[in-house]
Amino acid sequence: MALPPPTNRSTVVVTGASAGIGAELARGLASRGYGVTLVARREDRLRALAAELGPHAEVAVCDLADAAAREALIAGLEPQRVVGVCNNAGFGSVGRFADLDADRELQLVRVNVEAVLHLTRAFLPGMLDAGAGAVLNVASIAAFQPLPGFATYAASKAFVQSFSEAVHEELAGTGVSVTSLTPGFTETEFGEAAGAGEHGGLPGFLFGGAESVAEAGIEAMLAGRRSAIPGLANRASMLGGRAAPRSLLLPIVRQLTDRLR
Repeated sequence: MALPPPTNRSTVVVTGASAGIGAELARGLASRGYGVTLVARREDRLRALAAELGPHAEVAVCDLADAAAREALIAGLEPQRVVGVCNNAGFGSVGRFADLDADRELQLVRVNVEAVLHLTRAFLPGMLDAGAGAVLNVASIAAFQPLPGFATYAASKAFVQSFSEAVHEELAGTGVSVTSLTPGFTETEFGEAAGAGEHGGLPGFLFGGAESVAEAGIEAMLAGRRSAIPGLANRASMLGGRAAPRSLLLPIVRQLTDRLR
């Protein structure tokens, strides 16, 4: 078992639900009858989405970079109601690490790494007691190789990937799963938030839809799978990133990301 069937009392926590993959995860779960707890900083967007999804959608405004705010979020939820968690919130930055704002890079780690670990650890015990539950942690194909120009972001996603797969194996036989979802280029607000423009200077045809990525993640949660990599191109990218010699790969990546600055 993994993500159990929905009930009138249960909920799936979805972080970063105000846009992109997070909003589509919430829509996909709600369409399957699940209650959802929508988490992000932008209350107006969350309330608009909750109104769209209906009475079983709850809003929880939270700055996930703030440990105290995360504690308040956790305290406000009844652990036995939480049957799933989608740790989707995250952002990136582009530029040479030595030139980037240090506080912003630390905030990136708090959201992309600390919040994933914190929320996963907070809700696992309740799922284990119930013998069912699913955590979906959104990584990226950036997890599979260092990326000069995106150094902190790629490292944060490498943590998410490694952490998720390891904990999934630790939970074997418990009825609870942790899935790493590793999308490639996706139509979201990521590029603009990272300061790289809408598509980061890349052709728009390379970008897939957030809805299809979310559907792949939800299906993996329902099945209790260890990982989900949507699309053949992304699976090929994963294999190439792991196999390519670093001495060849890193200079090429650096030259590409230099064009984004």
